[in-house]
Amino acid sequence: MTTTNGNRKILDLKRWEFCTPAPVATASGAFAVAARDIRQLALYVQSNAAAYLFNPSEDGWVATPNPTLVGTFGPGACGVAGSFSTGASAGVFYLQATAGTTTSITTNQTIARDLRGYSVHIMGGPNAGKTKVIASNTQASGASVITFEGAAETTAFDATTLYRLITPVWYVLTAGTVASGTFRKYDFATNSWVTLVQTGLPGTIGTDGRLVATPSWIDTGYKTFLIGTATSGGVNLINHTGKNWATNQWANAFQLRITAGTGAGQVRPIASNTATQITVTSGGNWTANPDSTSQYAIEGNDDFLYFMGNNAVAMYRYSISGNSWSTLSPAAARAAAPGAGASGHWVWNAAETDWSVEASILNGKRIYSFRGAAGAFLDYYDIPANTWVSNITYAPATEVFGAGTKYVSKGSYLYIQKDATGRWFRHNFVTGEMDGWGAITYTQGAAITGDTAFDVTYRDGATEITYAYMLLNTSTVMLRQMVI
Repeated sequence: MTTTNGNRKILDLKRWEFCTPAPVATASGAFAVAARDIRQLALYVQSNAAAYLFNPSEDGWVATPNPTLVGTFGPGACGVAGSFSTGASAGVFYLQATAGTTTSITTNQTIARDLRGYSVHIMGGPNAGKTKVIASNTQASGASVITFEGAAETTAFDATTLYRLITPVWYVLTAGTVASGTFRKYDFATNSWVTLVQTGLPGTIGTDGRLVATPSWIDTGYKTFLIGTATSGGVNLINHTGKNWATNQWANAFQLRITAGTGAGQVRPIASNTATQITVTSGGNWTANPDSTSQYAIEGNDDFLYFMGNNAVAMYRYSISGNSWSTLSPAAARAAAPGAGASGHWVWNAAETDWSVEASILNGKRIYSFRGAAGAFLDYYDIPANTWVSNITYAPATEVFGAGTKYVSKGSYLYIQKDATGRWFRHNFVTGEMDGWGAITYTQGAAITGDTAFDVTYRDGATEITYAYMLLNTSTVMLRQMVI
């Protein structure tokens, strides 16, 4: 029987309910980040040596291996979830199979988890362009076999097959003096923590920080901002005659994925575009040039992560495929540095239709950030334009946010828990309206920097019911509330 959500505003009041407490209390710098996938697992990093996975389906916690983060854990520690995994490997955008059949591939990774229900994106070799659901996998050392659901392929996968796992991976940055081990990833499929490069980051990290991703796979599938069929292609471009795109509207914020036809499976970040032509990143030329048979999708950019905060206006970008950091040089700098309680959220799914108009799209282009520091200022970073727009007008801009503030982003809205007061607000990115959104009446401990709120959505067909979860300040208590 299909689930029906009969809750109505005014008629039904919001109710916070208790969940299973965390194994250890939140401390300064602790944060929680939910993966946007079929299981919606949340990683809770409590210290340099303690991290836990929360499974909302079972309302339970389990420890991960020791993160062994290097630095002084505290304000500035932060993380973000990605949707595509290259296992224990770093500095690559895809993996290569060692063998295959018409129904399976043999990986070059030691898979430690049962991945059934997750998917694999085939990026090159036989059956390139397809996304296959995992039916089962072995856990053999160095050579796990993944078997796919559905009918066998006509052509067998083989050692030329390029793929990436559509399984969660969390990128984690700790605070203190930056050194090897400050920036690591936790890979779900291989159950491993992997050290990533820290060169290019500031020498120390503190105050507060946010890592932001712009993934192409969100919740249960690819989030496409546009699909089409090219009229022709070249070594690093596609043409689509008849389009009327704004110059560089797709640059950096988006990627182009060839979904079918010549070049299927290939994914490249978009470097620039004209009204009718898209150019992918220099050095990222196609291995098979697209042509008039090539169908494409424009999606969020899987390769880039953004770091902001540290009581500075400087902003940094991490390339997953290059395992490298670079400092961005925006055309207009942020008006002032973010401080304790700052936010950072990529807005990709605002419901208003004018945000999705093809030639003037706003969804996917902006990272919004409340500045925190006991202030009420809101800014956004325009990714394609590489510029900050500061002091965004919204009303009433009277509530201020500092240490202890938590955030949940969903669609057009940002839900905000102020400091350690328990008071919640709802900000509409589109209309600029700030509303009260109820309150947690359970007493919290002292306000501490670190975002321990996240969202989980129950799905039954077209029905979606979202909950906001929050680990309280200086506490093991976790509560959730339905978004009505």
